[in-house]
Amino acid sequence: MMVVTARDEILAALPQVISSSPDGTFLPQDVIDELRRSGSTYADSTIRTHIVSRMCANAPDHHARTYDDLERLPNGRYRRQ
Repeated sequence: MMVVTARDEILAALPQVISSSPDGTFLPQDVIDELRRSGSTYADSTIRTHIVSRMCANAPDHHARTYDDLERLPNGRYRRQ
């Protein structure tokens, strides 16, 4: 059985989130809202941590494994790398 990680779910939700944005950027809450609509069982805090830290290329390195999926922009917004 393959485990679907929080990162997998976030990456799968990003096309829908980005298509709803006029400039292709998003807030962590936008992703959380989309994952709730799709039935994710990950906690909001887990999703938020992945977006703002684990998956963010320009975030401080606080995790054993990080990814360069996202870029943090001003005003708490993010975009896909």
